[in-house]
Amino acid sequence: MKMTEQISQLTVVNSLNEIKEDATAPRNVRTKIESVVNTLKEDTELSIKVNKALSELDQIANDVNLQAYTRTQIWNIMSMLEKL
Repeated sequence: MKMTEQISQLTVVNSLNEIKEDATAPRNVRTKIESVVNTLKEDTELSIKVNKALSELDQIANDVNLQAYTRTQIWNIMSMLEKL
């Protein structure tokens, strides 16, 4: 993995952790975010990890209980992942 990919992936994980630690985010969303973080830490091919994470994040972003600013954060994270 290239250094820029590692840095980008670390940025994504840090951003996801911010949401996970946000008490205003619904518990089920925080649980799903933790699952995405674990997916990104797996020792598999980058494209597979990114696709799984994007799929999970898309499901989270469509959660009706999600606040608008959290949804925007998730969309921004998805954009970062798509660049990997």
